[in-house]
Amino acid sequence: MSTELKAQLHEDLTISIKARDQLKSATLRMVLTAITNEEVAGKEVKVLTDEEVLTVLAREAKKRRESATAYTEAHRPELAERENSELEVISQYLPTQLNEAELEAIVTSAVAQIAGSGATGGAAMGAMMKIVQPQVKGRADGGVVAGLVKKALES
Repeated sequence: MSTELKAQLHEDLTISIKARDQLKSATLRMVLTAITNEEVAGKEVKVLTDEEVLTVLAREAKKRRESATAYTEAHRPELAERENSELEVISQYLPTQLNEAELEAIVTSAVAQIAGSGATGGAAMGAMMKIVQPQVKGRADGGVVAGLVKKALES
């Protein structure tokens, strides 16, 4: 039993190999390897669902963003460019990212839900993140979400 997203990745890998697209082929191979590693991690081999595959894709995208930033700071633009190119390939399989206005609306809704509980400080932050994270999973960077939640709690 295979997930639709994983099957799409395999199909696109075959197409990119036939088209001799080295960047896309290499990137898709790395992603599929990460998915396979996730499937065989632990005591039992399991087939990942599309949601779990998206989690792996998001993790790989985050690695590419962080590497590109590190290479840019180290004055290695050619390596940063490669990481950004790989990120573009991975991003094609991720859901569209939420813009800041959409994120703020979700955070505002969470503030309204938490307001009646009387939670403050770290407890309020944790409670809000529990509400917000499932709504934005895979569609927003966790650091940005946490920053918006902190900002909302301070005001």
